[in-house]
Amino acid sequence: MSKIAIVYGTSTGATKDIAEKIQKALGAADLYDIANLNLDQLKPYDLWILGASTTGYGDLQDDWDSILTKFAALDFSGKKVALFGLGDSSSYSDTFVNGMAQIYNAIQEKAEIVGAVSTDGYTYDDSEAVVDGKFVGLAIDEDNEYDQTDSRITAWVNDLKQYI
Repeated sequence: MSKIAIVYGTSTGATKDIAEKIQKALGAADLYDIANLNLDQLKPYDLWILGASTTGYGDLQDDWDSILTKFAALDFSGKKVALFGLGDSSSYSDTFVNGMAQIYNAIQEKAEIVGAVSTDGYTYDDSEAVVDGKFVGLAIDEDNEYDQTDSRITAWVNDLKQYI
């Protein structure tokens, strides 16, 4: 079985809550807040699950924003990466989960990214996190679509199990 690290950045606690739900659904994973993480701690893990919220008008969560350049310089050899992002598909419908897209854009050339999610069932106008018709990872809207969060996590984790 692969060693799994879930790394999240949170400002309000919502991303941490989702990271904990993903951890519970996986059954075995270590949880790290990017604000307190020594990047060397990730070396022994095979699958990195990275989560961030989108703040303001499409901005990456502050803790991720301050470390993304260093994070993107890591050695991704032999690693798989899955992404999840939180956003508000109503108030910020034209920048929905763009924070997740910023992480994706920083690492896409060096990492094997897994866990793309269909845009079916989501309500939003635009997102930089949509590539080839799918979200680059799990998109979560705890403000407007909270009733779908658990089923979306379950489906995504079931998809990720093929990489574990």
